[in-house]
Amino acid sequence: MRQAGRFLPQYRALRAKHDLLELCHQPELAAQVTLLPVERLKVDAAIIFADILLPFEPLGLGLSFTAGEGPHIAHPIRDAARVAALPRVDPERELSYVLEAVRLAARALPPGVPLIGFAGAPFTLASYAIEGGASRSFARTKGFMHGEPAAWHALLDRLAELVGRYLAAQAGAGARALQLFDSWVGCLSPADYREYVLPHSRRALELAGAAGVPVIHFGTDTATFLEDFAAAGGDVIGVDWRIPLDEAWRRIGARAIQGNLDPAALLAPSAALAERVRDVLARAGRRPGHIFNLGHGVLPETPVEAAQTVVELVHGC
Repeated sequence: MRQAGRFLPQYRALRAKHDLLELCHQPELAAQVTLLPVERLKVDAAIIFADILLPFEPLGLGLSFTAGEGPHIAHPIRDAARVAALPRVDPERELSYVLEAVRLAARALPPGVPLIGFAGAPFTLASYAIEGGASRSFARTKGFMHGEPAAWHALLDRLAELVGRYLAAQAGAGARALQLFDSWVGCLSPADYREYVLPHSRRALELAGAAGVPVIHFGTDTATFLEDFAAAGGDVIGVDWRIPLDEAWRRIGARAIQGNLDPAALLAPSAALAERVRDVLARAGRRPGHIFNLGHGVLPETPVEAAQTVVELVHGC
């Protein structure tokens, strides 16, 4: 999953010299980090090293990262006037450093190892923009959604256009697949997802899909509305570990699936880890269209050897 390099010693050595935004802003460093999991773990694909909140910089929201506390948004969006004042963003120009990192990484990868581009989904981006950072309750987000529905839809419409064009630009720069991350969408009820989010995710996925490469649509905690989540679009539906893979596949129908080992399983003893990996594979049943992956990002405390074990187990089956 995204930013798999963060648990590797080589990545930590780079972070000791550069903060997160520096790594993202310098294409050579971003490409270097992108290659780390391929070189060390021999995984079958790479995903570009970036952060989902990078579009906030040209939007004028004031993005920074605080050690131990995560992202901070200096100018959060709290009313309709702030939505209306958002500038138009051209990802080809204002996120060009990400596109250059894509070009560099795509050229450096071994033959047969594709590069995946990614972006944050409209809801997840909106939640960060409204909350001013990470949240557990998403109270401000839901309050804005219900209290200012017209402004909410205007905001998500703008974000959908931006991330859809941003993803398509990554494909143009050399990404051979794309992934839309809706990391926090599971905080919603099924009805709220359908009314306030699904149309905007669909728009972003349509714009990304127009680039002609496969698109993965991933979210966490989506089990209660998985059919609606799949209906929003995507060639591949990513699922987390909170639902058995075979049940999720039955519910999304004739679609490829990505998932869904619990990242915490990599902290377990090797025998227990192997059992969990084999369970996911057994539920896939060698059916075509399964991308074995974690159900969310690699935990920073993950032993490198555990990640290598997972890759070897999957390749050996």
